[in-house]
Amino acid sequence: MSKSLAIQVVQTLQDNGYVAYFAGGCVRDQLLGHEASDFDIATNATPDQVQGIFPRTTDLQGKTFGVVRVIMGENTTFEIATFRQDLDYVDGRRPTGVRYVTAEEDAQRRDFTVNGLFFDPVAERLIDYVGGQEDLQKKILRAIGKPETRFKEDKLRLLRAIRFAVNLDFQIESTTWEAVKGLATTSKDIVVERVRDELDKIWTGPHPARGLDLLDQSGILKVILPEISAMHGVEQSPQFHPEGDVFKHTRLMLSQLSNQSLELALSVLFHDVGKPRTQTTDETGRIRFNEHETVGARLTEEIMLRFRYSNDMINTVCQCVAYHMQFKDAPKMKLSTLKRMLARETISTEMDLHRVDCLGSHRDISIYEFLKQKQTELGAEEIQPPRLLNGKDLMDLGVPEGARIGQLLNQIVEAQLDGRIKTREEALALARELIKSKILD
Repeated sequence: MSKSLAIQVVQTLQDNGYVAYFAGGCVRDQLLGHEASDFDIATNATPDQVQGIFPRTTDLQGKTFGVVRVIMGENTTFEIATFRQDLDYVDGRRPTGVRYVTAEEDAQRRDFTVNGLFFDPVAERLIDYVGGQEDLQKKILRAIGKPETRFKEDKLRLLRAIRFAVNLDFQIESTTWEAVKGLATTSKDIVVERVRDELDKIWTGPHPARGLDLLDQSGILKVILPEISAMHGVEQSPQFHPEGDVFKHTRLMLSQLSNQSLELALSVLFHDVGKPRTQTTDETGRIRFNEHETVGARLTEEIMLRFRYSNDMINTVCQCVAYHMQFKDAPKMKLSTLKRMLARETISTEMDLHRVDCLGSHRDISIYEFLKQKQTELGAEEIQPPRLLNGKDLMDLGVPEGARIGQLLNQIVEAQLDGRIKTREEALALARELIKSKILD
């Protein structure tokens, strides 16, 4: 639907005597056989002329840079940009202004050749001023013009180069790659939210392990995620981690992911982030990382706060990191403890993390399979049954309001999860017994 509306926008501009094309990523994706999610349109019509043609426009602040958003249909928005050349960049992010130019000049100011293509959907004609079609065929990511200039104009392009190469499965052209490495330290100047958004697209893309490799090899990882870079050379016990150090282990885990949820990808990335700070060797010579999951959860929170993730995302990932060592004890847990574990809101992601953790080391996923079986055997209602009593019930039995109410309720829930009680009557009988004996946790 959006494509047909986008063609309608181009047709309308052309009918009014202007040049208009699809531009950038949607052209690239179309040539690669991928379905485009957004259609950007470039034209020689000025923003005022675009507004004069289309009755519904928005984002008038973008007019300064030659951009207007047009609303079509019920509520479908298209970004229409006038062919432009950027004026001086002073902040490594955006130009001080623009001047309107030809389509060819517009193509020359874009980031990579594969993103510098135009397509006329009315005439069904490709317009290529930068050699993007050939680079697409060869699966090469190449900066337009001088790479250093393109990256200094907008430093986010350093990360975009890696993201495009990874998610499109392209090779970065050598001169472009050398420029990325040479300017890696300047990635510290990029606004953290923009860095986060690029990284998220890498971690949730088809090849997150290669993304980690390129970030590391470019030198950018050490700048923006020094806590992950610090995993290099942190050796582990060969008995449990024959794959090598913590960085190699994390990379192997990421290699098990492809187009996975952000919660899982970040949990994988951060699950062992506490190991560099907790590594010790005991009297037998065994390498240990005592409490690394606790240290790691705190460090994960610090990192995610730095990148301004939502509270919900931070809580989910930190819980997965904090609990990931608990899984080894699952087959020996009391039934009530196991049920409490399986009742956690994050258990699905936690279990996926555990499975990937095993596949990234000893490859024994028997505990994961045990937990999947228990989920099936027990069912949702038995894992998290409705409470049989509440605080008012206990006060009716003569228990004064206070901490003892909570202690008694916990004991009753524990008995319920262990299968010792199943009905309200049994819960009341147990409550009377506990009150009479004054047994507390």
